[in-house]
Amino acid sequence: MGEAEFDIRPFIETLKMNLAGLPNGTVITRTQPSRQNCLSEDSCIVYSDGKIVQDLFLRLKNVECGELEIQLQWITLPSTRGF
Repeated sequence: MGEAEFDIRPFIETLKMNLAGLPNGTVITRTQPSRQNCLSEDSCIVYSDGKIVQDLFLRLKNVECGELEIQLQWITLPSTRGF
């Protein structure tokens, strides 16, 4: 089954920013593929419809071939405190 690693810190740091008033679709930061991550293409953290969203395309390791596409979104549950 393969595995992949990625750094969630840029996403968490973006959540801590005051982004009020940003236009929809604004790219906040971009991470490029490197030997230190499993990204197969650039990954952007975007302000979209009042949410912070990151799409990741990850190349799987320890497997013959394969990629995984995931999307991160922060969801604040009513019973918890956000950032």
